[in-house]
Amino acid sequence: MMAINLQKGQRIEIGLKKVSVGLGWDPNESTGYDFDLDASAFMLGENKKLPADEFFVFYNNQKSPDGAVESSGDDLTGGNSDGGDDETLTVDLAKVDSRVSEILFTATIHDAENRRQNFGQVHNSYIRVYNAITNEEIARYDLDEDFSIETAVEFGRLYRRNGEWKFEAIGIGYKGGLQYFVNKYAY
Repeated sequence: MMAINLQKGQRIEIGLKKVSVGLGWDPNESTGYDFDLDASAFMLGENKKLPADEFFVFYNNQKSPDGAVESSGDDLTGGNSDGGDDETLTVDLAKVDSRVSEILFTATIHDAENRRQNFGQVHNSYIRVYNAITNEEIARYDLDEDFSIETAVEFGRLYRRNGEWKFEAIGIGYKGGLQYFVNKYAY
């Protein structure tokens, strides 16, 4: 089965127990700063807020308190892989805290403002969702083409409906950083 190139707002049933979100990009060949892209997950309640700060999973908090979401850690340059994912978030949906009704995935460029960087300058950057057990790709966005001036993207979300998990492609870019999302979703 081919991966779905999702349209914004498209929703799919995934019927999976373990899902991974991969973020990949190539190291900067030109002069100047490396690109440091970060994949993060915000585990939100019905009120679209984190039940507690620890439900924000990113490079400084690599595992959620319920053990459901785990980050592979921080790749500062895009050099972790050759053509594959540089950072990965793995989600075990069976472990998700009952207070959490959705898991929002974001991609941001670290220190983008000072480094004057945006997704349009990053080579071969993408974010994708795939089945963590079979590695079958479910959805993918290429960030460098779709988000030429943005520095932060809400990529998609897993959300719970009637006991089942579904995935929605969001694909909204912002001129902001990780702090923008923290301000939006923390108490």
